[in-house]
Amino acid sequence: MKVILFGATGMVGQGVLRECLRDPRVASVLAVVRAPTGRSDPKLRELVWPDFLDFSGAADEFAGADACFFCLGVSSVRMSEADYTRVTHDVTMAAARVLAEVSPELTFVYVSGQGTDGTEQSRTMWARVKGRTENELIALLPNAYAFRPGFIQPLHGIRSKTGLYRVLYALIGPLAPVLRRAFPRAVTTTEQIGLAMLDVAERGYPRRVLENRDLTTFGDRPGDTRG
Repeated sequence: MKVILFGATGMVGQGVLRECLRDPRVASVLAVVRAPTGRSDPKLRELVWPDFLDFSGAADEFAGADACFFCLGVSSVRMSEADYTRVTHDVTMAAARVLAEVSPELTFVYVSGQGTDGTEQSRTMWARVKGRTENELIALLPNAYAFRPGFIQPLHGIRSKTGLYRVLYALIGPLAPVLRRAFPRAVTTTEQIGLAMLDVAERGYPRRVLENRDLTTFGDRPGDTRG
């Protein structure tokens, strides 16, 4: 499987990259980044791209991919709807449109969020924008899926780039295993998301939108404590 990954340096993207590099089903990973990550692995190649609103020049790089895991995202806190739309919707669709031309049958997995509104009518700005993005992706690509995780527990030393989230995870982290057992519909892990993406890319899924309860069914690797 040839994978394209967006958001490799974010918390979710780090988890997905980890699972891709460890999984024998994955032959190669092309990480599309704004700046080099410094990460090295025989399976990994980085494509440093200057303009995330225009990927037309990357068509040759994207051709032949089997899956695209789109983990790029930002918090909507203190952002206007126009700015959030540009970062969340416009960047995603810029990549998806090129992929639809050069690799139309690939599996595209978009990391959305629990509470996203597919009707696009929510009073919550981010829920409308993500709902619009989901809808357009599913209409554009026959094998597009939206993942809607709830609270995500980072595993294997992975940390969020957002300071506020790091504090939150530090406070809640010790309780995460308890929360996962108590609220399986609301809590997942970076590992489960990565495994779910790989399994969906290989076998598909009955629904195009996967809620948190769907993601937890893929499970963590038993006894996996390595970084």
